[in-house]
Amino acid sequence: MDNREIAVGIDLGTTFSAVAHLDDLGRPQTLINAEGDKITPSVILFEGADVVVGKEAVKAMATEMEQVADCAKRDLGNRMFHKVLGGRQYPPEALQAWILNKLRTDSERQIGPFRKVVITVPAYFDEVRRKATQDAGYIAGFNVLDIINEPTAAAVAFGFQQGFLRVDGTATADQKILVYDLGGGTFDVTVMQIRGNEYIALATDGDVQLGGRDWDQRLVDFVAEEFIRKFGMDPREDPNTFGRLWREAEDAKRTLSARQKASIACDYKAQAIRVEVTRDQFCEFTQDLLDRTAFTTRQTLQAAGLEWTDIDRVLMVGGSTRMPAVFEMLKGLSGKDPDCSVSPDEAVAHGAALHAGILLARQQGKPSRFKIKNVNSHSLGVVATDARTKRPRNAILVPRNTPLPVTAKRVFKTQKANQKSILVAIVEGESASPDDCSQIGKCSVRHLPKNLPAQTPIEVSFRYQENGRLTVVVQVAGTDKQLRHEITRENSMTQDQLDSWRQYISNVPVEG
Repeated sequence: MDNREIAVGIDLGTTFSAVAHLDDLGRPQTLINAEGDKITPSVILFEGADVVVGKEAVKAMATEMEQVADCAKRDLGNRMFHKVLGGRQYPPEALQAWILNKLRTDSERQIGPFRKVVITVPAYFDEVRRKATQDAGYIAGFNVLDIINEPTAAAVAFGFQQGFLRVDGTATADQKILVYDLGGGTFDVTVMQIRGNEYIALATDGDVQLGGRDWDQRLVDFVAEEFIRKFGMDPREDPNTFGRLWREAEDAKRTLSARQKASIACDYKAQAIRVEVTRDQFCEFTQDLLDRTAFTTRQTLQAAGLEWTDIDRVLMVGGSTRMPAVFEMLKGLSGKDPDCSVSPDEAVAHGAALHAGILLARQQGKPSRFKIKNVNSHSLGVVATDARTKRPRNAILVPRNTPLPVTAKRVFKTQKANQKSILVAIVEGESASPDDCSQIGKCSVRHLPKNLPAQTPIEVSFRYQENGRLTVVVQVAGTDKQLRHEITRENSMTQDQLDSWRQYISNVPVEG
């Protein structure tokens, strides 16, 4: 098959990743990796000149933990991954690209060469992390058609599977669904409306530093504290012991979803212990984590202007929703049994594949079967000087939960006469203080006309796309000075760096 006719969806997860494509009948199918599994651990082992991704890298956590990178997705937006690997630091985009490269090479064995992909991101990812995800896709040799929010992708997969979508793309019934997505490293909740052939996000919220790994960490700490009490030593201090304990804790977490108790073994410096943990104990010392998700869920429903009686279904997505406590909490909140009809591990990749199929059809001039309308998860603003206090403040142009795409404009004024340049700092967040917001980047307009009077109007325009990516235009009144696109992000790689990493990791030629 011509590789221009293939587009796949990738769920690039914090702990596990998956790939799906559309079969000849337009149905999403998960592609199997080289090990014969539907999901691939998002773990990387640096072994000399070799880079190993997946199941074998997970095994190495017990013996070569210092050479293992896991949860790199949590570091997106930072310049470097937090851990030195083989005497070297790597940008998290490169680590993500190694995972994507394995997914690509494994998938090509089944469906042939392809380059076009849709990659999913947490709905609560900010613009910097979204850009980093697209960069990772580029390094891995992909042409990234789009990025799509994970809960949105899950809702699309759900609608398709449940038959809400007819052959012509229209829905058989209007539905309001709440998607609760608790993955390995991130948490999202999104309220969506399925209306006709439209999937409309009404409100979204989440936490990019909350997921199943945090439940694992509580088990690790529980056992480590028992070990300290008995032997006076902390097994977490040794990387390999910590890696073995982590794997034991993760296994025990899964056991506790099926049984009322589990045991975790730990050995360190010729001492060994086996600690029994009951499901009730586990629920007790992780209750605050669950409460955080419940609070966010209530807030999102309120932001959508809805009550629980307005919600037709509560959809659970993400491997961590297998914990019984999650089901019980959502049932208690909503007053209805959560819907478990889609695969927690595959739904997001399936939705991404469906979206990829739509984009591919659109490129070929074919009509779209359905449309997706998202909202932004964070407010976007510009750092301005408060006229009253003379202090910097966040002047919000696009409030959170605004339907996308959107164009917003705001006029500011120069501070002094004969000003030579303008620096526009763009931030993302809800706080009035820029220091409490995420710094997206900066635009500078230099070489302004001479004798420009003070208080000259400066128009800043934001064009916020459906996928959460941003275009900025700065226009100086009375001049032809205009700046478009050129956002300088402190932690982003240059195009030359991206091309170099692309050649190194995926060996896919740079186009153009």
